Amino acid sequence: MKFAFIDAQKAQHAVEALCRLLGVSRSGYYAWRKRRTSPRRAQDQRLAEQVAQIHARSRETYGSPRVHAALRAAGHLVGRKRVERLMRQQGLRGRAPRRYRATTDSAHALPIAPNVVERDFEVTAPNEGWVTDVTCVTTREGWLFLAVMLDLYSRRVVGWATSAKNDTALALEALRSAVRARQPGRGLLHHSDRGSPYASDAYRAELAMHGIARSMSRSGDCWDNAVAESFFSTIKRELVPEAGLPHTSPRTRGDR
Repeated sequence: MKFAFIDAQKAQHAVEALCRLLGVSRSGYYAWRKRRTSPRRAQDQRLAEQVAQIHARSRETYGSPRVHAALRAAGHLVGRKRVERLMRQQGLRGRAPRRYRATTDSAHALPIAPNVVERDFEVTAPNEGWVTDVTCVTTREGWLFLAVMLDLYSRRVVGWATSAKNDTALALEALRSAVRARQPGRGLLHHSDRGSPYASDAYRAELAMHGIARSMSRSGDCWDNAVAESFFSTIKRELVPEAGLPHTSPRTRGDR
């Protein structure tokens, strides 16, 4: 540690003075400098820099699994435990997922579609299956509801809408924006939870007009719409600031 301090300070102070101050010899310092860093340690140092850069680019939200995945995607053959160690040594941590908040009003007597998807989210082409859901986020002006439509093939957002109300109008705007953007053929499968906006007469009529088939999750089972839930978890963990968030979400009864 003394030699490392001297190496860091030698641009501002004489080496001889620093050695005298710390009670070490000049020959010892220069011998320390000549010793080669082991290949493993040198590689660790390079990897540590890349780990820190990836963590910073993620807005300090990535934990070791996603940092590891980013390194692998960049062509680095590195183990998960090594990434964990390098992050721990630098004091780098991911941001934990937030507590789940329900936004679904399924206490209604509207028609419920069968669960056609049955947690099988694999499709073979774009516009074969879409999933949709709504969540609430905070803004400087209060709570805002965000509805999205995700294509299961690419997992990309193909339609979205925001509103101060979680109602049928919000769900319809997200659906219509997706239809405008993608112009899907008839037979597309649309999967959602059992919320009243998705079961409403207006929403069902819009789906029928475009030849879109319906599928709905089982009651109270978030895993039946896991793709949308995962997307919202990422959005809230990585993009929505936590400072000043209220501890409770607003009541979320959709209209009928």
